[in-house]
Amino acid sequence: MTEFSIDERWQAVLAHDAGADGRFWYGVKTTGVYCRPACPSRRPRRENVTFHDSPQQAEAAGYQACKRCQPEKVGAAARAVAHVQHLLDTAETEPTLGELARAVNLSPFHLQRVFKARVGVSPKQYALRIRSEKLKVALKNGHSVTAALYAAGHDSPATLYAKSTDQLGMTPRTYARGGQGEMIQYTVTESPLGEMLVAATARGLCAVRFGHMQEMVAELHTEYPNADIREGAAALQPYVDGILDYLKGVNPALNLNTDAKGTHFQKRVWDALRRIPYGETRSYAQLAEMIGEPTAVRAVASACARNPVALVVPCHRIVRTGGELGGYRWGAERKKKLLQREAGAGRLLLSD
Repeated sequence: MTEFSIDERWQAVLAHDAGADGRFWYGVKTTGVYCRPACPSRRPRRENVTFHDSPQQAEAAGYQACKRCQPEKVGAAARAVAHVQHLLDTAETEPTLGELARAVNLSPFHLQRVFKARVGVSPKQYALRIRSEKLKVALKNGHSVTAALYAAGHDSPATLYAKSTDQLGMTPRTYARGGQGEMIQYTVTESPLGEMLVAATARGLCAVRFGHMQEMVAELHTEYPNADIREGAAALQPYVDGILDYLKGVNPALNLNTDAKGTHFQKRVWDALRRIPYGETRSYAQLAEMIGEPTAVRAVASACARNPVALVVPCHRIVRTGGELGGYRWGAERKKKLLQREAGAGRLLLSD
């Protein structure tokens, strides 16, 4: 388990960071209770906070467990989530939420809450992504759609086609043909960070990138070789406006729909990135903790580097543990400007 510095612990407390749960606990001198980092209670003053490596350590120091966040149960919850992930990873048919809850001795409501807090998606969404990855492998290996359907754990064509566009970004037959028949619209516009390409399917953004127009358009065709790719500035204007408003500091949430291709693991990382608050940063190790994979730091870094929708999935908010900027697919200078903007420094930097 990667160690949190004192400053990183305090920042996690301020952010109510569920990804830090189980890594440390904090006590509050004025109330005599100890909590987990994600406790929803009002944040205490820094001078009243002490940090502890376990519930036992906090209790030995004289603190009592917070009744609201139940910090003494965090370790058990983490183990329960890991066991549920294993059950879903290995199940031939998808268990119900009730069956999963009984397997770990939790109520369905509590399991749903702790699972989503640690993994970033619900058990149902997690199971659906596993089936999606199995389906992709089967289709790429030349299996018929019917054979791939059952190999992936779907019990009927109805369940396959009802969910496939959410997970594949297209129907199974379209995916098997390399995206043939799928329409992607794109536009290239000027932004405070240089030329910006924005591309989307009918379901959401599949690319936001920076660079030279010709290179970006060529890369889009390489990634979607059999899709119908065409310019569509008018259709994409709402997306462009939202991104430009974000760069001006008007739209910090940037809650835009996405339809980005990625593996199950990559999508977990991208979901976690979108939970990092505006104006804050995390290290790769912290991001790995957020998805419940503390030893997968290198894989997390790789997923960040492959993020196809810049800004909307804010991979620029990941820095090295020592505070150095680290790498960024679209250039260190752009990353520096984005972080300065979000931190409130150099407010005119992106509007010059």
